[in-house]
Amino acid sequence: MSLSPAMWRHAREGRSPDVTLVRDVAKVESGPLGVVRVEQARDALSSRVLGAGPLDRWLGEPGVSDIAVNGDGRIWVDRGDGMEWTGEQLSIDDARVLAVRLAGVAGRRLDEASPWVDGQLPAGARLHAVLPPLVADGPHITIRVPSRVPVSLAALERRGMYPPEWAELLRAVVAERVAFVVSGGTGAGKTTLLAALLGEAAEAERILIVEDVRELHVEHPHVVRLEARPPNVEGAGEVTLTTLVRQALRMRPDRLVVGEVRGAEVRELLAALNTGHEGGCGTLHANAPEDLLARFEALGALAGLGPAAVQSQLASAIDLVIHVSRAGAVRRVAQIAAVVRRNGVPCVVPAASWGGPGTRPDRDEGWAATADRLGLAGTATGVRR
Repeated sequence: MSLSPAMWRHAREGRSPDVTLVRDVAKVESGPLGVVRVEQARDALSSRVLGAGPLDRWLGEPGVSDIAVNGDGRIWVDRGDGMEWTGEQLSIDDARVLAVRLAGVAGRRLDEASPWVDGQLPAGARLHAVLPPLVADGPHITIRVPSRVPVSLAALERRGMYPPEWAELLRAVVAERVAFVVSGGTGAGKTTLLAALLGEAAEAERILIVEDVRELHVEHPHVVRLEARPPNVEGAGEVTLTTLVRQALRMRPDRLVVGEVRGAEVRELLAALNTGHEGGCGTLHANAPEDLLARFEALGALAGLGPAAVQSQLASAIDLVIHVSRAGAVRRVAQIAAVVRRNGVPCVVPAASWGGPGTRPDRDEGWAATADRLGLAGTATGVRR
């Protein structure tokens, strides 16, 4: 589509595109184009200057969780069964133009001086893009598409993410205000489960969510969000998660939530959970619940904490680990484990495990202590020995 005189005039005036301007530009062309083509032109313009252009069709497709453009221009999507090629391919030049424009829409800068970007598009999708020579061939674009509506814990049960026998247990995790971490691999459903659990919090509670890029969509009447900011090209203006955790503690949180614990903010989080801030939680990349201690020690090192310092705080800061896994399109809560102290050293002890749909959950070594902590001792939880 070539630029009309009206479009060139707006460009020379330095007017940034918005919905109203796009509509007005398309309307000017009603004479030569006709009513129907004006509508088509408006939609095309909106997609090219406000939306994701050639990626819009998949951003709006139900069930799509991820979209990726590789260096060769091929477009891949994940509809729940893993990444699959759409059959579409962009030229390297078109991919670069798209990446730079999307970065601008997300309020970020992408060029040779700042060759990668991590931001959020207006509709809530998470954008990551990186330019050559950091990657081979052309630009790489990755978009994580959020769920259209917040998902409740009951809805996850209906989807088969956890067994019905665990409904009471998971709700007790929230009601008893225990501190917990949802662990798992990329795309396993950590954020989805955490958001659903937070949706069970009492309406009177004030939830402070700290994230690098906004991903948690919580159905709750009192949610306060803090989002980190990267430095600009001159290296100024950065606001880290560590800083935001400190600020959140001054905002009277009933629950402090770190969307993803992955850096030096672990120091402030552990300190907060050891000084009366009950019910804190977050997500953590880990292959198994038993990896919790090693992951926290590694993150603590980024904050200048030695293993002994991390261990001394961890057992009294985190009560439970809820581990999720993914096999193809199936995401499930695979294991629940308790964090206990033995001989002065924190240990992760399996409490309950589940093999997935068609199987019944099992009780493990740490079940008794976990049930007691959650007020479930002696109740019918449906978990068999």
